[in-house]
Amino acid sequence: MAAKNNTDIGFEKQIWDAACVLWGHIPAAEYRKVIVGLIFLRYISSAFEKRYEELIKEGDGFENDRDAYAEENIFFVPEEARWTTIASAAHTPEIGLVIDNAMRAIEKENTTLKNVLPKNYASPDLDKRVLGEVVDLFTNEVKMDGTEASKDLLGRTYEYCIAQFASYEGTKGGEFYTPSSIVQTIVSILKPFNNCRVYDPCCGSGGMFVQSEKFVQAHSGNRGTISVYGQESNADTWKMAKMNMAIRGIDANFGPYQADTFFNDLHKTLKADFIMANPPFNLSNWGQEKLKDDVRWKYGLPPAGNANYAWIQHMIHHLGSNGKIGLVLANGALSSQTSGEGDIRKNIIEADLVEGIVALPTQLFYSVTIPVTLWFISKNKKQKGKTLFIDARNMGYMVNRKHRDFTDDDIQRLADTFSSFQDGTLENVKGFCAAVDTKTIEEQDYILTPGRYVGIEVVEEDEEPFEEKMSRLTYELSEMFIKSRELETEIREKLGAIGYDIK
Repeated sequence: MAAKNNTDIGFEKQIWDAACVLWGHIPAAEYRKVIVGLIFLRYISSAFEKRYEELIKEGDGFENDRDAYAEENIFFVPEEARWTTIASAAHTPEIGLVIDNAMRAIEKENTTLKNVLPKNYASPDLDKRVLGEVVDLFTNEVKMDGTEASKDLLGRTYEYCIAQFASYEGTKGGEFYTPSSIVQTIVSILKPFNNCRVYDPCCGSGGMFVQSEKFVQAHSGNRGTISVYGQESNADTWKMAKMNMAIRGIDANFGPYQADTFFNDLHKTLKADFIMANPPFNLSNWGQEKLKDDVRWKYGLPPAGNANYAWIQHMIHHLGSNGKIGLVLANGALSSQTSGEGDIRKNIIEADLVEGIVALPTQLFYSVTIPVTLWFISKNKKQKGKTLFIDARNMGYMVNRKHRDFTDDDIQRLADTFSSFQDGTLENVKGFCAAVDTKTIEEQDYILTPGRYVGIEVVEEDEEPFEEKMSRLTYELSEMFIKSRELETEIREKLGAIGYDIK
């Protein structure tokens, strides 16, 4: 099998398993804050201590100069917030108060973290003996030697724990976490690395910015040439995103507070070079009735009951002249004809904005099982009047019974297919990919389902495993049922408009 899309997660799992002893000692809603807060505190203290020792060795007396840390994209950590202080109090009844005070001290020193860090460690619901044991684990097992590998270890641990929370919290977890293989696929296709503005209007915990090693390497500490922007409506998730960026050394502008992107666009004048997003699927009651005349709806008013095309148009509105979008959407957006969505999709296609569509396999997400698709939208496509369709539903491998992932080779194959399409050398592959002109899409009523264009791979009898065949056929049948219901609704609406009512 090709290389799987993961790294050695022994340490991350060790931290998670040990920290899980807290589960029975604190309300579930607070557990996530406790763990990610400790990871964050350990990280910034370690980064500070490394820089502090460097400045001591230089001997110029700048070890307490805040600017000496800021210029290296490192947070200044006051003495009462350093991990040595935390560790020395691990087995005292005051350990919770010591950590809370450390969080307050860090916020006071670093205004970008004001009201961001958790301060619930002194809660009587949290067993201080157990908390001390977790502090010991971070003290004894996290060896920060100043190397990039040790720096990345805590960042990986942070993301690993967030992924576990997404898995444990079910649908709610999907609000703040996008699986890394999906992020890496988007990043590998868009390549948002050099001298650019990158934006996510529904950024969750910031996974679009940190779950790709290539993206992190390109953006960490590059304040002068690269800008990262995001927005998140959930207060706790917004705070998690701020901490996530700090751990990775990415200087991001997520606005001064959480806010609803549709009603309070915090980056109203932004024109981004790249937009990467995983908006909430099929969001209803998003506020259409109060935003009917909004300038963002250039291609048509999105329906009140589904925000998919509101998200798409919001992103297009924020694109620069050569900007590109990579986003995740539920499959319904590919073919829906109800409530004006078909007309909006037609207008976007006719404007030559849709560069590529990738149908993903099921079970990539921890929290939802519905099939999803990657959309790639470009303001200045290299292949004018053409769209690339990829059917990737049979790619990847099962990590366990519930979760699928891509291999590194899977991601590279998708990225290479896009590159071949863009440079004009793509050869269509039956059942996998096809470059299609807009006229052909028009003949298909502007429906963007990849299966309509790539065809069905020729499979010799009994070559396809039974379970995979059943999964594929069930999905295709589900697609037909969805299309049937949409057509039925459309027919009823049209008959109702001329005075006929079918019961």
